[in-house]
Amino acid sequence: MNIGTTIRGFRQQKGMSQGDIEKRTGLLRCYLSRVENGHTVPSLDTLKKIAGALDLQLAEFFAEDTAPKEVFGLNLNADEIRFLTQVQRYSANLSESDRRLLLAMVRKFASTTMS
Repeated sequence: MNIGTTIRGFRQQKGMSQGDIEKRTGLLRCYLSRVENGHTVPSLDTLKKIAGALDLQLAEFFAEDTAPKEVFGLNLNADEIRFLTQVQRYSANLSESDRRLLLAMVRKFASTTMS
């Protein structure tokens, strides 16, 4: 188990950046990057801070199956969850018209792949 990969997964699921975690914990973004990439192993106190910033219980970092497989009735794999999380994160910075365009493209894609 790589705790850094687990932390990154939860952070991305919640659509948060390393900067968001930095603001909530006071831990430097470069430190969080080192943790997520497996170069540094955080202390238990640091893990508690990160869990708190992610609105998680510390034990959730060590659960067997941490990634949700079903979202809105769809059975998704890890790559699809990661992609949708990134879309959610970046769409927050789009203008309303660009967001509508993105949504139309997603609907078109979903209708062609699900039929």
